[in-house]
Amino acid sequence: MIDLRLLRENPDAVRHSQRLRGDDPSAVDRVLDLDARRRASLTQFEELRAEQKALGKQVAKATGDEKAALLARAKHLAEQVKALQADADAAATELDAALAGIGNVVLDGVPAGGEDDYVVLRHEGTPRDLAAEGVPVRDHLELGEMLRAIDTERGAKVSGARFYYLTGIGARLELALLNAAMDRATAAGFTPMITPTLVRPEVMRGTGFLGAHADEVYRLEADDLYLVGTSEVALAGYHADEILDLSGGPLRYAGWSACYRREAGSHGKDTRGIIRVHQFHKVEMFSYTTVEDAADEHARLLALEEEMLALVELPYRVIDTAAGDLGSSAARKFDCEAWLPSQERWLELTSTSNCTTFQARRLGARERTGTGETRAVATLNGTLGTTRWIVAILENHQQADGSVRVPEGLRPYLDGLEVLTPVGKDA
Repeated sequence: MIDLRLLRENPDAVRHSQRLRGDDPSAVDRVLDLDARRRASLTQFEELRAEQKALGKQVAKATGDEKAALLARAKHLAEQVKALQADADAAATELDAALAGIGNVVLDGVPAGGEDDYVVLRHEGTPRDLAAEGVPVRDHLELGEMLRAIDTERGAKVSGARFYYLTGIGARLELALLNAAMDRATAAGFTPMITPTLVRPEVMRGTGFLGAHADEVYRLEADDLYLVGTSEVALAGYHADEILDLSGGPLRYAGWSACYRREAGSHGKDTRGIIRVHQFHKVEMFSYTTVEDAADEHARLLALEEEMLALVELPYRVIDTAAGDLGSSAARKFDCEAWLPSQERWLELTSTSNCTTFQARRLGARERTGTGETRAVATLNGTLGTTRWIVAILENHQQADGSVRVPEGLRPYLDGLEVLTPVGKDA
């Protein structure tokens, strides 16, 4: 939720942010109208309540016709007070709903536009010319089946489309990747966390995942719980309604969890293999920090993501995501996209978002300032490793015979294994 005070004091900044996102700037005016209505009702309510109290004292002293007249006035006042209270409550409810519909105010420098309007900040590494090397380009599923690492056929048999098994070296490769990510996070000062994957509605709503993309989320209706699509949700809720001590620097966590996404609206997109699936594992970084330090923390998270990509020796590019593709909580987001040889395109592997105070304001995560007052903290998140990385690792390190070279950074997690060797198709 954006800062209502900011919206009152600088509505043009919020309108500008709405335009950059491709959202309706008139939503700002609706919030201002509802806020004015709520405050006017509360002012009148307080005035009449004060009159009510004063009238009560007069009634106690009055007699006869004067008392009857005062009692009639008191009854009328009570009705007015009740109506004003109801109007203020209704306006507050509408105000909360209207505020929830406004995305976080984007930061200066964020590109305007939608999904295709990102800005490429830099390229790192050079994609291999597999044809020049005499390597027939196989996609990750063909390679995974040759290695007996990925089984989508049985995944579909057991659970339906977009499910899979990672088997043998596939399972070991995911564990190697995620353990490497967790080691990297721990060395950088993040506290390792195994997080819940079921959360309450207020936590899911507080992180901004029940807005425009609510249809992406699995809900257990009987229990009124949601399955998370990222451990960001559980980590954001970890310090809900708490006052944090940030005097020693940011609080940093690295969450390992299973993640679930319905992938609604993605029909026909990346249906082959394990690029776009309903269930996967991920190590996610999450930081609580001051507003002043949020930009530096964002750069830190991006640097850690790039270290992991270098560890597994993937060519990638970094993009500055356009405002209309940020999601409601993020004020700025950088993605790292690895080269995908089989499709000759870039594939998103990491995202890191600066959510400023948007999530913390909803969830009540605060810090105490030097003056003794409390204020919302800033929250940030970033991917450090996920199942999808296997796609890029297999394709970028494939060899002519269908084997796959193991990146040196992962070898210590695979007992020194240097090459993944095909074992033929499953019988």
